[in-house]
Amino acid sequence: MVQNALPDDPTAPTLLSTPLDAWHRAHGARMVAFAGYMLPVHYDYPSPWRERCRGGIIAEHLHCREHVALFDVSHMGQARLSGVGVAAAFERLTPADVQSLKPGRQRYALLTNEAGGIIDDFMIGCLGADDFMLVVNASRKETDFSHIGAELPRGLKLGPVEDRALIALQGPMAATVMARLAPEAAQLPFMGLGEFSVAGTPCIVSRSGYTGEDGFEISVHADQADAFARRLLAEPELVFAGLGARDSLRLEAGLCLYGNDIDEVTTPVEAGLEFAIAKRRRVEADFLGAQPILDHLHYGAPRRRVGIRPDGRAPAREGTEIVAADGTDAGDITSGGFSPSLNMPIAMGYLRRDLAALDTRLDLLVRGKRLPARVASLPFVPHRYAR
Repeated sequence: MVQNALPDDPTAPTLLSTPLDAWHRAHGARMVAFAGYMLPVHYDYPSPWRERCRGGIIAEHLHCREHVALFDVSHMGQARLSGVGVAAAFERLTPADVQSLKPGRQRYALLTNEAGGIIDDFMIGCLGADDFMLVVNASRKETDFSHIGAELPRGLKLGPVEDRALIALQGPMAATVMARLAPEAAQLPFMGLGEFSVAGTPCIVSRSGYTGEDGFEISVHADQADAFARRLLAEPELVFAGLGARDSLRLEAGLCLYGNDIDEVTTPVEAGLEFAIAKRRRVEADFLGAQPILDHLHYGAPRRRVGIRPDGRAPAREGTEIVAADGTDAGDITSGGFSPSLNMPIAMGYLRRDLAALDTRLDLLVRGKRLPARVASLPFVPHRYAR
């Protein structure tokens, strides 16, 4: 990855750039610092592909929901995990069932610590016998790779991949576009992955994403990323979209953002991620943090991540305090904003267990005022993954 600094600030820390940095800047991206990288938040530059989508974050968001969009997610950490018996060994670090993961399949998983907190959430895919691919969060990859490397037995290998870009193709027309470029990849089931030639470029493709829509995540060699992105954008339905739309899409889909909605002091049960704790692993209870996590499963967690719908039009942002009807502290908002799809404010946050039931009335402390809200079901917008 290329290094640069924030513009017009000689004291700014050095930041990394993705292989598509020059493309973003040439097409009028508004660049912001995120997770140690300079990344596009949205685009303004007029160009032939831009005619399909006019007007920043909301337009990019709606285009993804209605058609298909490309996201540069090359800041995410990619790694290969390999060695005889690596699946069994890796299960000490996660409550996921890694040993049953067959070649061509992947799943969402969690790294947990001894207290039951979440070190990171990530994707793990099986490319072959004793050969796995990991995709972890950008802000956590150094922590993750150090933790995994220290815990793996001798003879097993974790190799961070620094020479690949990652591009997400997301939206209800994603499969239509993929069918033109790589018909076999377009036939992948949800959470399937494999190695394919996409528009003549060798790629690792998974059918997954972070928007709640059908889609694909495509890992491509860094030196081919620019030409590959240009080829994809020749498809008439596609536009590039930035971090702003990616965040509003994942919030509508009720998906967690590490550092906001999950962290090292939050258990999977508090976060509503029980599905990531495999049945076999609950019985074996031999992963880091198993006891506190299983205690929360059996006896209930003191707080829960919930959806929240503020009344009116004012959004509740991260850090907003939540107050119960009796005036006592109830919790706080961890992610919040305006939903372009629903045309209303939405949020997620943690509430005391006794207040987490649907439609419970609450107050949000916004700029010193108490604004009414209620507990809502997640996701706000139904998932449309391929089934």
